[in-house]
Amino acid sequence: GTRPVFLDNRHQTMNRDFYGALGLQNGADRSEIDAAFRKLSLQTHPQRNQALTAEADFTLLAEAYDTLSNAERKAIYDRFGFQGLSQGAPNSSGGFTEPYVFHGDAYKVFQAFFGTDSPFQDQFPVQDEFGLTDQHEKEDQRTRKKQDAPFERELLLTLEEVFLGCVKKMKMSRRVLSDDGYTTTVRDKIFTIHVTPGWKEGTRVTFAKDGDQGPNTIPADVVFIIKYKPHPRFRREGNNLIHTCTLSLSDALTGCILELVTLDGRKLSIPVNDIVRPGYQVVVPGEGMPHGKSDKGDLIVRFDTVFPKSLSEEKKALIRQALA
Repeated sequence: GTRPVFLDNRHQTMNRDFYGALGLQNGADRSEIDAAFRKLSLQTHPQRNQALTAEADFTLLAEAYDTLSNAERKAIYDRFGFQGLSQGAPNSSGGFTEPYVFHGDAYKVFQAFFGTDSPFQDQFPVQDEFGLTDQHEKEDQRTRKKQDAPFERELLLTLEEVFLGCVKKMKMSRRVLSDDGYTTTVRDKIFTIHVTPGWKEGTRVTFAKDGDQGPNTIPADVVFIIKYKPHPRFRREGNNLIHTCTLSLSDALTGCILELVTLDGRKLSIPVNDIVRPGYQVVVPGEGMPHGKSDKGDLIVRFDTVFPKSLSEEKKALIRQALA
């Protein structure tokens, strides 16, 4: 059949008409709102509707449903309109309600409502081509919950925090189901992460099913991924710590004592007695990153020798004599 084309521009106005977007009269009840969203979201889904306005219409429908399917937001919208909803409206305690801002993910609203991402589910029921699926199986297919994709966030750590271990607390806002089992509110949650000494970059810390809640979805896992902040003195290679020391040519040839502060604040005095040639390095055992129960990698000192830009004839003669 022909696909509907929405010619109005309601989604472009600040005073959004959510009832009009759903084709309903003001004050429509929840069953009417659900039925209208079920019908129109399937018609306007961009995978089925190629109209230029499909994406905008689909997003407006999702925002309308996200507002009117929530009893508290619907009450504010019915009394104070979109302005009261989006900017805050007077409440019974003499203050103002929290402003509502649509999260912008129309596909998430669709998936939460239907339990599937596919807008063709209504046309092609699974395993039902020859009428072999009974009514109970059809109900199970429609109501079967699908888990959202993991929500991933980087957790930045200093090398000192990784070396010693630490406790990090991360605050995140997420949608939580209300007591009615259908509507949601946005609440903050503090995630406590106990960093074990020696954790490598890319380590994943998973909080199972702690993402946004919804009536028809399984909450996503929240995953924190360890990433190191740049360090002024060290970088990690495997379980070893690498330090690059800049030396003058004089120190490279005659030796020196390298003073270095470790990640736990100790001062190391590292003698450099050999001639520092290209590729030369000093290994200090057991001063690297912790791993396992009690093991540590090594500290490896590499060198960057600075050559003089010029030498007087007298100094050249002295060097020739010294190296002869």
